[in-house]
Amino acid sequence: MGTNVLRTADGWWALRDARAVRIDTKAVTTAELIADRDAVREAAASGEPGTPAVDLVALSPVTTPCRVVAQMVNYRSHARDSGFDDDIPPAFFRKASGSVSGPGDAVVRPAHVKFLDYEIELGLVMGAPLPIGTVVEERDLPSYVAGLVITNDISARDVQLTKTQFYESKSYPTFTPTGPHLTLLEPEDFARLLDLRLRLSVNEDLRQDRTLADMIVRPAQALTLLARFQTLGPGDLLLTGTPGGTALKAPPKAVEKIGALLPPAVKWKAFFKSQAKNPRYLHPGDLITATIATPDGRIDLGRQRTPVTDAR
Repeated sequence: MGTNVLRTADGWWALRDARAVRIDTKAVTTAELIADRDAVREAAASGEPGTPAVDLVALSPVTTPCRVVAQMVNYRSHARDSGFDDDIPPAFFRKASGSVSGPGDAVVRPAHVKFLDYEIELGLVMGAPLPIGTVVEERDLPSYVAGLVITNDISARDVQLTKTQFYESKSYPTFTPTGPHLTLLEPEDFARLLDLRLRLSVNEDLRQDRTLADMIVRPAQALTLLARFQTLGPGDLLLTGTPGGTALKAPPKAVEKIGALLPPAVKWKAFFKSQAKNPRYLHPGDLITATIATPDGRIDLGRQRTPVTDAR
């Protein structure tokens, strides 16, 4: 059974139910902690009473700088919402690691962004180098992936769509809330990955709810495809896509065909005029709650609660 690890300003903690035991380690970065796995196991198995976990302020368990890579349209339900009918070629994009924030930090909407969206994603935290040309089979996952985290791929849709790019629209500070836990897995835990259920609510309104069985490209294949052109190292983060239920959805086919006939400026003006009526985009004062766990709780990545604010 894996170990849930919390990071605070004071160091690293192993969680045992509602208690946290300090890990005796000199690790500063996530990569260093992963390399000191024996210290994590010792803390988890110790008889110390520990500290109430509720008294600790969690930081992102993924330290930066690091590589942050994400898969695009990787759940069948999200593909349907996005208007794709056929098989989608696997695609990746990068996010700035400066976008990584803590599990309770506010998501800050930039002043020029009107259409702010959420995307709960399972994050894979690398535990070993992934060189170019690596082929990863399912049985190899424990050799490369150390653990899992909850991530939220916050997206400025008006930037993403009008500029037809992902990097800026998903890389503003606070646009990758991460944690609360880094769940370090044991080899037998990987057999349970497809049982993990991703759930995201906004103001207690459930928006996203799917298991990994809805994935198109699963982790082993994703790492193999990524290794064709991108190396990864310990402590790096791969976001594995989001299920359906985001605020943004493709327009109906008839509307899409009409839009294709319009000049770009006119098309985008009309599209965002229609989107302004969509109440599902994030607004200041909203509270996003995200969880990822197996039904029996054997793997439980915790609960991420992030408020939304405007930039000051």
